[in-house]
Amino acid sequence: MWKWEAAGQAKAVVVLIHNAYEHHLRYAWQIEQWRSLNFHVIMGDLPGHGEGLDVELVHEESFEDYEEAVRLSLEAALEESLPVFVIAHGLGATIAMNVLAKQSFAVAAAIFTSPWLQLIKKPFSLSKAVPGLHKLMANMKLDHDIHIRHLTRNIEVVMAENDDHLYNTLITAGWYHELLNYMKQTEQGINRFPDIPVFVHTGEKDEIINIGAAKQWLKQQDLKEFSFKEWKDCYHDLFQEPEREDILTSAHLFMKNVLRSLGYLVD
Repeated sequence: MWKWEAAGQAKAVVVLIHNAYEHHLRYAWQIEQWRSLNFHVIMGDLPGHGEGLDVELVHEESFEDYEEAVRLSLEAALEESLPVFVIAHGLGATIAMNVLAKQSFAVAAAIFTSPWLQLIKKPFSLSKAVPGLHKLMANMKLDHDIHIRHLTRNIEVVMAENDDHLYNTLITAGWYHELLNYMKQTEQGINRFPDIPVFVHTGEKDEIINIGAAKQWLKQQDLKEFSFKEWKDCYHDLFQEPEREDILTSAHLFMKNVLRSLGYLVD
């Protein structure tokens, strides 16, 4: 886990939670933007992700371990005695939804981008043809086959990250089966999500998820304040897209309104 200090007087703390298969280094631009807007930023790599790990290993981590990592980041943020905003992406958004629903954290608001509730992009798996095969061959390797070009149409990002050795989409059949159950339970709202302001962003041309499921999840929550934005022409990684300046501005305006409602003076 890392903390980046705000460039000036901090007005709040942002907890960033990354997507499956990636790592915090892909968030350098976003981290610097939040710092320049006077937010502290706290972020860590999820278990099995990021630097110092054996890139030959497949993803078979426990989802409970993912949740524990997010809880630790939230606890660290709350120690700052400032409003805390959760900004979570992809599977990270789904994990954050569950953590916030299971445990009472005094967060000011949450921003979820492209949450994984239903997948369009799926790995080839024989378990679809043979029920129960994931139990017999839980360690069977699969490739989710999500490349950087599927995530963003920003050519500069694709060229810079296409050979990122820390970006790893190899998984086990058992992990993928657990992922499907995890998304289904989140979508069905097994745990009650708290009444905090929520902003969900999706991309119109997202090739990874069913964006309708994200909209439906938001509609079924009992929230006093919520927003939804589907960004025209955008792919999955919204903060990597050519429109990311506009997306950041939209998120920042939402956060400023939340801070005002909490009684904070915001420039």
